[in-house]
Amino acid sequence: MADPTPGKPFDLVLFGATGFTGSLVADYLAEHAPAGTRWALAGRSAAKLQAVRDRLAAARPELKGLPLLIADAADRVSLRELAERTRVVISTVGPYLHYGEPLVAACAEAGCDYVDLTGEPEFVDAMYLKHNARAVETGARLVHCCGFDSIPTDLGVLYTMRELGPQTGPVRVSGFIRVKGTFSGGTLASAMAAMSRPKAMARTAKARRSAEPKQPGRRFGVLAGPPRHDATARAWIAPLPVIDTQIALRSAAALPEYGPDFRYGHFAAVRRLPIALGALSLVAGLAVAAQVKPLRQAVGKVVKPGQGPDEARRAASWFTLRLRAEAGGRTLVTEVSGGDPGYGETAKMLAESALCLAFDDLPPTAGQQTTATAMGEALIERLSRAGITFRTLEAAPTRAPGRGR
Repeated sequence: MADPTPGKPFDLVLFGATGFTGSLVADYLAEHAPAGTRWALAGRSAAKLQAVRDRLAAARPELKGLPLLIADAADRVSLRELAERTRVVISTVGPYLHYGEPLVAACAEAGCDYVDLTGEPEFVDAMYLKHNARAVETGARLVHCCGFDSIPTDLGVLYTMRELGPQTGPVRVSGFIRVKGTFSGGTLASAMAAMSRPKAMARTAKARRSAEPKQPGRRFGVLAGPPRHDATARAWIAPLPVIDTQIALRSAAALPEYGPDFRYGHFAAVRRLPIALGALSLVAGLAVAAQVKPLRQAVGKVVKPGQGPDEARRAASWFTLRLRAEAGGRTLVTEVSGGDPGYGETAKMLAESALCLAFDDLPPTAGQQTTATAMGEALIERLSRAGITFRTLEAAPTRAPGRGR
């Protein structure tokens, strides 16, 4: 491959390669990175990085010389050197509120593209406020939420809007997510960190809204409502307060084909009402626990960062996101589906996002972007080839496919 960035020895670097999700991303890159890809593993422990490389090389001897870079999330000099040596950085080091900002700053300064798998709204908003302007100047593309948060939603809505065609009137899209899966200690730590700072999150979101360019003549909003049964989802649904809604709305604001009046609602979908109420109670309990440090620490001991589900559990996991779009007198139902949402598919999504930025012919963008605005159709095509399904269903309610869903 020709080097489009002379002087940078790497196409991509995986930072956090020794963590639970990082090791899955390393596995995916080892198997799927194109021949000739110049990539490296990065982290703070040389011994742990060596162990990851040895494991990869046991199956693929050509990786025995895979470069290892020592960098620490708290060492800005090492992060700056890392960003200056590569075209794309993949970060799996969270919680991002605690550890993520120095690497984003280094990438924005060096003109290096960046992807992560955060689902922390405060972090994403803070990075926009602190580093978007510099990234625009240097040409860096800062793309957060490149895992289960929020690729199925963001690219699912994009796929749906492309199926509908450009809109000049109101568009209403509802997403109904169903999952079977477990979570790792890192995911739990990130969620608890985000829920522990509601006031700071609200302040940062308000500051971002004030700083973002205004959209005269265009309106964007959230669809909500009480828990209820929905015919399209064929399930009980309840609003799901995750970052996916914000990401979808930011893509809508940046892409004119979403129309002048766009609203999106993100909902958890379960077959039985008691399960829905139980899930809401669990989320409410975690939110309360996050406000009290001893309780927050106690929850963190249940599943520690670095731990996660084994291969058998991941193989039995799946997700479906059904999307209902209403626009111009039409109703269109689409669906995004795949395997293990939290880890197998998240590692795939994150790695393919980095490969897409490194090698695909993409529209010129810079600064903080969403996956829809930075990569769009190119990433949908990549993920489709990798086994994640994007498809159009009938407008009438239909049964969820396979696996007894």
